[in-house]
Amino acid sequence: MALNLWNRRRRRVMVIGLDCAEPQLVFDRWLDRLPNIRSIIQQGAYGPLRSCDPPITVPAWAVMTSSKKPGTLGVYGFRNRADHSYDKHVIANSTAIKADRVWDILSRQGKQVILIGIPQTFPPMPVNGILVGDFLTPDIKADYTYPTEFKHEIAKVVGEYLLDVREFRSDKKEAILNEIFEMTRKRFALARYLLTEKEWDYFMMVEIGVDRIQHAFWAYMDKTHRNHCPGNPFENAIFDYYQFVDAQIGELLKLADKDTTVFIVSDHGAQKMEGSVCVNEWLIREGYLTLFERPSVPTPFAKLNVDWSKTKAWGDGGYYSRISLNVRGREPRGIVEPLEYESLRTELIGKLEAIPDQNGQPIGTKVYRPEELYEVRNGMPPDLMVYFGNLAWRSAGTVGRNSIYTFENDTGPDDANHGQYGIFIVRPPAAKNGLKLQGLEIQDIAPTILKILGVPIPSDMEGKVIQDAC
Repeated sequence: MALNLWNRRRRRVMVIGLDCAEPQLVFDRWLDRLPNIRSIIQQGAYGPLRSCDPPITVPAWAVMTSSKKPGTLGVYGFRNRADHSYDKHVIANSTAIKADRVWDILSRQGKQVILIGIPQTFPPMPVNGILVGDFLTPDIKADYTYPTEFKHEIAKVVGEYLLDVREFRSDKKEAILNEIFEMTRKRFALARYLLTEKEWDYFMMVEIGVDRIQHAFWAYMDKTHRNHCPGNPFENAIFDYYQFVDAQIGELLKLADKDTTVFIVSDHGAQKMEGSVCVNEWLIREGYLTLFERPSVPTPFAKLNVDWSKTKAWGDGGYYSRISLNVRGREPRGIVEPLEYESLRTELIGKLEAIPDQNGQPIGTKVYRPEELYEVRNGMPPDLMVYFGNLAWRSAGTVGRNSIYTFENDTGPDDANHGQYGIFIVRPPAAKNGLKLQGLEIQDIAPTILKILGVPIPSDMEGKVIQDAC
């Protein structure tokens, strides 16, 4: 008898994570054509899920599963300053997360866990069960599972396992599309195998393909995107993929009995990318950043010859921009006096929020001091966090365009940026009949899972229990 049929009165939790799933697409535009997701909503509860700040994959899944905000975790993005030097950075993989995640707590309580592809789980840490690492794994030659030997079992089940899409920011659209579908097919096949053949109390998987297909194909779908071409062959690529994922979810639901609480969640949403603001070009133009020599072609910041004796600030590219100030006594060649620090931040906020688009129209940029977002700020927080166009515009860190605007991603073709709200769907044992919820926050997920499984909730968790999920 398959293990998933044993102990039928045993409470379980199944979490299906869809990285970057957009609520407007799921709840409003396509719900009638996503029958399995619709069935979960009709039997349960749903609503928009406020992501963390910043709303990006790293650190959002860690926030969701630890109930700790990025400031507490000390992780503000994929790459973080390692210290106050100018060039040392660290990649925020699993070793960056010092807080317990929900499966650590469950493992200590003797609960069996199965984890697949959850961001910031490579290198794999020991759990009471099975862990398959995430897209930060360099390749499948690495030891990306716990136990280590389980990767050989994966090969027998799905063949060559795909951790991520190799070149999703490229012009190889047909190849990207095929690889996304193949990756997702194998990930869900592995999930079905584990749910059927292994014992579990807590199951969680994250499918990164939703994020990848939206970055690669949003302009092909969105008629309002500046790069949209009517009648293009990929107009339905994102919709077809959402339908494919919905069908895969349907197969997992067959393995969730009536005592299993099912969650479908995303870490953030998506929206069209209007363009990019070249933050360091702007800082040079405004006199805050000085180079010994200006490059003639777009050049990454790390390769620039910066005159630190005349530089007050510099910025990182990405979904949002992190502004660092060159503070005397903190940075090696700092020139910003500590007494000038706050007035300089105020000055920069005013100027950054006033940057218009290329036609002189306001874009609605939001700039935050980290202390406005986080009570606790561990690690190396930026001095300012800039959401250009309130995340509708990306930040480009390169210099050499002779413009503060570009309409392409400086890391390769990209059609979408992130949105501040993801999706939350839950089907608890007691039907909620399509109850729409408000006020949901990403840090609420972990304590809710612990509550459902009857495990004490640590007092230092920063979220609250979602009662309608219990």
